[in-house]
Amino acid sequence: MKELSIYIHIPFCDHKCIYCDFYSIISYENVSAYLISLKKEIEFYSKLYRKEHEVISIYFGGGTPSFMKPEYIREIISFTHEKFNVKFDAEITLETNPGTVDKEKLKAFREIGINRISIGVQSFNNDELEFLTRIHNSNTAIQTLIDAEKSGFQNISLDLIFNLPNQTKEKWKYNLEKAVSLPVKHISAYSLILERGTILNKMVLDGKVDLRDADYDADLYELTIDFLTEKGFEQYEVSNFSKPGYQCTHNNTYWHYKNYLGFGTSAHSFVNGKRWWNYSGLTFYNESIKIKGDARIGEEILSQKEKTDEFVMLSLRSTGLNLCTLKNDFDSQWLERNKKYFNQLINDGYLFWTENFIKLTKKGYAVCDEILAKFK
Repeated sequence: MKELSIYIHIPFCDHKCIYCDFYSIISYENVSAYLISLKKEIEFYSKLYRKEHEVISIYFGGGTPSFMKPEYIREIISFTHEKFNVKFDAEITLETNPGTVDKEKLKAFREIGINRISIGVQSFNNDELEFLTRIHNSNTAIQTLIDAEKSGFQNISLDLIFNLPNQTKEKWKYNLEKAVSLPVKHISAYSLILERGTILNKMVLDGKVDLRDADYDADLYELTIDFLTEKGFEQYEVSNFSKPGYQCTHNNTYWHYKNYLGFGTSAHSFVNGKRWWNYSGLTFYNESIKIKGDARIGEEILSQKEKTDEFVMLSLRSTGLNLCTLKNDFDSQWLERNKKYFNQLINDGYLFWTENFIKLTKKGYAVCDEILAKFK
């Protein structure tokens, strides 16, 4: 059987953070109707992909999935098990925001089958949390992480954002130090990115917020790599670090160019070289599911060049480019076309080349996007 991952989008949220560009709505009027639509969509695709696929991960993202009652999430998990071949030890992740759960709720999530929890801490500095318009403070974030461990979670991840306005290296290092002092097995550390349509983007355009330059961002990023690797975390993707044995199975599906199905508003899917995506608006999503069983609004079948480019990009951003896979499954001439550029990158210290793998160095990770843009 082929491996398959499933993403489930829960769009409901209490408010919109200034930097967020994910589809979310600050309303709970359609929670019940959305569950009905999700189950219909899951059933629709199970008829197409159940027979040949085994589900290795289920990931609840949002929005704020942890705002939902555990029974709501349990019903989705149970229905997915009913309609798909879910591996007995599949990774099941719930994105969780501090301030939306207590120890009892976390324990209930663990009991319904959630075995990995990803906590949106973003910062342990209260001034930074206030700027980001998060609903929690530092103490709440710390307590949520402690409660997660006490509730039976061993696989705990947290998100942090660096290069915030006025963030000194000392402030950022404090965030990292606090993170590794807590029961955390996985850390996602992202640079603050301006996304079109967000409140933050308008604040920058209006001159109300100044962001630090790319050089400062790179300094913070290299500090992150050095600090976390010294503390026993392995970097397995540009922004992701884990203790040995705790890489995120679901995210590796994306980065290793494997098949995945996305259910819910704005969700994307990718199976056998075909990509499609759903309506973002909840009303349009529900209506489409009601009429035809799926909610896709667009799709594309990738050319061999597009598949090769994506495979290379995702591989280099993560654990490295497998040359045998590149040659056998993608464009066998790609490496020859780019060999001169690769040799230059090796000489400049941006990557290293073993017999079957090409991998970025720490220096290369810092300018990954610039490197990828120059491939032929």
